[in-house]
Amino acid sequence: MTGDAIEGQILLVAGAKASVAAERLPALVEQVAAELSLAEYRERFECVHEDDDRAVFLADPDHWERLGEDLDLVDRERDAVRRAHEEQVRRIARREDRESEFESALEIRDPVVVGK
Repeated sequence: MTGDAIEGQILLVAGAKASVAAERLPALVEQVAAELSLAEYRERFECVHEDDDRAVFLADPDHWERLGEDLDLVDRERDAVRRAHEEQVRRIARREDRESEFESALEIRDPVVVGK
């Protein structure tokens, strides 16, 4: 299920930072996940991590803005989903001892976590 790509604790943190209700963010993440095609992202963007549950891609810097517009998300909702993806990538980076590598990449690209 694509919802497993972003861990529950990450959703709580991201929702709080973006001022989105805790019960609203999982639905937003699912809505966005339904639009994220693993095959399409593999073709278009660099995959920097992959495990049994998810693949992490580095997309163009305006990725979340464009996707948010396509899905009619308000800014706060879009920011919450983006933060959830960013926080998930940071957690993966800590687990993999790749923090400096990922932080450098996040300065110029938008991370996208696609569930399997």
